[in-house]
Amino acid sequence: MLTEDGKHLYVSYDEYHNLIEKLAIKIHQDGWEFDTILCLARGGLRPGDILSRIFNKPLAIMSTSSYRAEGGTVQGHLDIARFITTPKGEIAGRVLLVDDLADSGHTLKAVIELLRSQYAPITELRSAVIWTKEVSIFTPDYSVEFLPTNPWIHQPFEGYDDMGPQQLLDKWTV
Repeated sequence: MLTEDGKHLYVSYDEYHNLIEKLAIKIHQDGWEFDTILCLARGGLRPGDILSRIFNKPLAIMSTSSYRAEGGTVQGHLDIARFITTPKGEIAGRVLLVDDLADSGHTLKAVIELLRSQYAPITELRSAVIWTKEVSIFTPDYSVEFLPTNPWIHQPFEGYDDMGPQQLLDKWTV
């Protein structure tokens, strides 16, 4: 649900999963065949996992981080992992890069530049996200929703960001 001022988008679990399914349909209808899904952790883990299951393709993981300040709402220095975790040895062939959104677009742009320059076994690379914000400097190959008001997206699992083990214990202790 988008707030009236367009500054916040609240997404339920059902909506979130429906959007991932719509992303899968877009990719399928394009007809592009790929060998591996590479998701960017953390945001791309959930969409990557679901797409991996739908397309029955191996899931590789690359860790990136840029949102640390003020509860993850302020973008900071971009860190990109030096290694990719993949069940097939080295990532190669046609790769679908998955993240949750193209916010500023800097992360996706930097990762794609890195993959193209340092991973020669990748023969083709395309990108897929759930949301693309208008301010993004990068346009993914596949996206479900374009967000012209650039809202902050409140994803359904963000409640865990402020919940530690003691809060879980308190919640489940009768």
